Amino acid sequence: MTTTKSVMKKLPEVTLAFWIMKIAATTLGETAGDLFSQTLKLGYFLTTIALFLVFVVTLVVQLRSARYNPFFYWTVILSTSMAGTTMSDFMNRDASAKYLANGATSLGWGPQGLGLGYPEGAAILISLLLLIFLGWKLSGMTFQITEIVTFRGEALFWSAILVSNTLGTSMGDFLSDSSGLGYLGGAALVTGVLLVLVALMKVPAVPNVLLFWIAFVLTRPLGATAGDFLTKPVAKGGLDLGTMGSSAVLLAVLFGLMAYAHLKERRSVAVGYGGLEAEAAEPQRAGHR
Repeated sequence: MTTTKSVMKKLPEVTLAFWIMKIAATTLGETAGDLFSQTLKLGYFLTTIALFLVFVVTLVVQLRSARYNPFFYWTVILSTSMAGTTMSDFMNRDASAKYLANGATSLGWGPQGLGLGYPEGAAILISLLLLIFLGWKLSGMTFQITEIVTFRGEALFWSAILVSNTLGTSMGDFLSDSSGLGYLGGAALVTGVLLVLVALMKVPAVPNVLLFWIAFVLTRPLGATAGDFLTKPVAKGGLDLGTMGSSAVLLAVLFGLMAYAHLKERRSVAVGYGGLEAEAAEPQRAGHR
């Protein structure tokens, strides 16, 4: 039964490799989102619509898959990170000069942003995320991602992922732009909190599911601050590598990690099927004795 479950799973095991890929995907989501909205000057409004449609397409592919496929899963994570970046920017920012790159006077067609600010935007997103978790709890379905195999369970999971990545972007931008910590200081703070969460995994009274979701939200601001550090000008504390170059490098890294995960998953599935065939053959061998 355990072997069958591992073969038919829809979502990955939570390991160190999982968190490395999550941080790589969210960092790429930050740089790629900024590439479309700021560098290419499509603006937050148009980019949010376009990237949300990309998210829907990748999600449909993931939901239609019969079992876990690393390329499908991490493509959806990446699309939620990119969409979350511009959704957060559209909610929190406006057309003021500090948000416009290279002396631009406007940023794409449509509204320049709602200008809610990071605290108000984060409060809205936290409330929305709590409502999703409340609905999830009332549905009676598991929060353990390795046990989510139904369409409704995946729909709740991906709704929480999209909102948590948008929330994480707001937190990361606040740490980088408004807290005074800067990019490296913000990243160091988030890393410290994540290390505390790792320590709490050893405390039986603290549910690991709760720690997982807190860590999932916090790895997004870590990716956001890392992305800003790579792309922003040296005068602002960044490396000034640009959104295009940084995105290309991060995409290559993430693709390599996805390929490795795909090969590992194929080996796991092959071993699983081999075990099932051995179990099926066992009664036949016993009958010949």
